[in-house]
Parts: sequence; C-alpha cells; structure tokens
Amino acid sequence: MKDAHMPINIAIVGVGNCASSLVQGLTHYAGRNDAIGLMHHNLGGYRPDDIRVVAAWDIDERKVGRDVAQAIFAAPNCTAVFAPEVPDTGAVVRMGRLLDGVAEHMADHPAERSFLPADVPEPSRDDVVAALRDAGVDVLMNYLPVGSQKATEFYAECALEAGVAFVNNIPVFIASDPAWAERFRKAGVPIIGDDIKAQLGATIVHRVLTDLFAKRGVKLCRTYQLNTGGNTDFLNMANRKRLESKKISKTEAVQSVAAERMADENIHVGPSDYVAWQKDNKVCFLRMEGELFGGVPMNLELRLSVEDSPNSAGVAIDMIRCAAIARDRGLSGPVLAPAAWFCKHPPRQMTDDEAYEAVEAFIAEPPLAAPAS
Repeated sequence: MKDAHMPINIAIVGVGNCASSLVQGLTHYAGRNDAIGLMHHNLGGYRPDDIRVVAAWDIDERKVGRDVAQAIFAAPNCTAVFAPEVPDTGAVVRMGRLLDGVAEHMADHPAERSFLPADVPEPSRDDVVAALRDAGVDVLMNYLPVGSQKATEFYAECALEAGVAFVNNIPVFIASDPAWAERFRKAGVPIIGDDIKAQLGATIVHRVLTDLFAKRGVKLCRTYQLNTGGNTDFLNMANRKRLESKKISKTEAVQSVAAERMADENIHVGPSDYVAWQKDNKVCFLRMEGELFGGVPMNLELRLSVEDSPNSAGVAIDMIRCAAIARDRGLSGPVLAPAAWFCKHPPRQMTDDEAYEAVEAFIAEPPLAAPAS
C-alpha cells in the first residue's frame, strides 16, 4: 500500500453536477477531521484531501478549455454551491467523445438546461490513453449521462489500455457484465460499479424499508418509487429509450432484499418526470403495500426531498479510495465488497448489513486471493 496521505490522482469523464459536488467536496473537507457523508475520514490510509483531479473530459463548449475548478460552476450545472472558492486544479477540461453521450432531444431545450457540444475535434482512444498516462491517473471516474452505453465502453477501453482503475457511477453495466469483468480481471485492472448509491437517496431508503418488511414478517405485495427532478440527468432521461438499464439497476437493488421476488407488474422503481424548476433537487414519492398478521392490509407512503448530486459525492470519495486501495494491493476485476455497498447494480448483490461488514473488512485488510478456476 502507498504511504499514508500519498495523493490519489483522478480523472473525471463528464464534468456535470455530480462532478461539481465531488470537486467542491474535496475543497470542503480539506484539512478537516470531518466524516459527515463519508464512511471514515481516514479510509485505508487515505483522507479526502489526498485526492487530486489531474484530468477531465466533457463535450460542452462552456466547460472545454477551462480549469475543472471553473468548469464545475458552468451551465448547465445547477447543483448547490457549498464550496464557492475551489482553487484551480491545473487540470483543463478536454474535449470528449460524443458517441451516445448526448440524447438528441436535449437540443430541443434551452441552452441553460441542456448541452452545447463544442465545435472542436473529438479525441481518439490513443489520445485519451496518452492523457491518462501522462497525468499519472490512478482512478478514472465515469459520470456520463444515463444511457451512454457506447461512450462508457469507450472510456472503459481507455482505462483498460492505460491500466487505470475504473469507477462506474452510472447504470451502464460494465463491472456487472461478465465479459467486461473478465477483461478487467485479465488486464490486472480493478473496477468498482455499477450505478452509485446516494448517501441517503430514494433507492437506499426503499431497500432499507423492503428489508425491514422482510425482517418483520410483512408480506410486501406491491410498491412504487416515483422520482422527479430538474437537472440534466432527469432531462436526459426524458428519453425513455435511455432508461432501460437505469430501471433494471434501481429495481434489482430493491428486489434483491425482498423476502420474495415480486412480479414485474407489482413493482415500479425509476425516474418519472422532469420538472425544470426543481433543478438539482430530487423528490421521491414512495408507496409500499403489504399484509400483516392474518392477511390484514397495510400501506406506507413517504416523500423524500434531497439535493441529488451532493447526496452521492461522499460515496464517490469512498469509492475512489477503495479503488486506490484495490490498485495498491494488486487486485483486478470487480472489487465485490465496495461494489455491493456503494452501487445499485454490483456484480454480486448483498443485503446492506452484509455489504457493510464486507466493505469494512476490505478496508481493514487485504482479502484472501480467490482460488484459480
């Protein structure tokens, strides 16, 4: 393992609201012995202020060519500003690959809410790999929009070739796809994914309540989770074709802790509507219907309101540090314990209690190597 407080160099793909909250968080926690929103202030020898942003890619003309510290506050970002004076990182946002990273319908909305692709050449895979190597990147963070299958695969390829740990924050299945998992394993590169859980978001609350039903012997008959928001993520997901993997990810996160798997028609979990004035605030409406002793019916309704992007930033800091630990230990392929605790669609689902114990054990000491198959 690296000596304590050696930097973790990260690169960011997609300098949107989530990246803004992450970078602001690195400034906010610098020099503080503060663990609000984090598993631990010191996680495996790494503190939040050991993380350095050394490279970034985006496709928006308002961000490309600017230091990351300035780009995180550029439109269409609309998340809360809790660290207004982020010092320059020295990392200038480079033009990224468009591919399927921008939904066509985004062009039908005002510029301050949608993307404005920069009119500059897109990089080749060799360009991105060279930039990752030149910057000494340890961990590549994927923050592309939901539905960016081809674009995510492009950057996953770059991480493999550059030998850089990959953290997949979005519901495009890479770590949980057996073929991709094997490629990372063979390349000797660790990956954590897929689809980040927020600190206290709709899905984790839904999971905890579903687990509570199971433990208390309440039959969960049907449930829904309806989410609305006004950031670019919700606008992007207004195209229902980009939602397939997101719905699978969120639904399986709940189904995996239910006492009995519910029929498809009895569970609905997923983004529901774009409400522009909500900006980065996400509102979740949750309803669960069940049966108590004697088959007597009951129901539960909950409304949760959170600022979406800061809600995941602390989790991202923990994922970065776990990815660095995995790389330090020479691990490769999916890192199962952190994925189960931090992600909605990990390669192996666990209950939250099991995942918490597993990730704490992972942080404490290297797990035994798996026997060769």
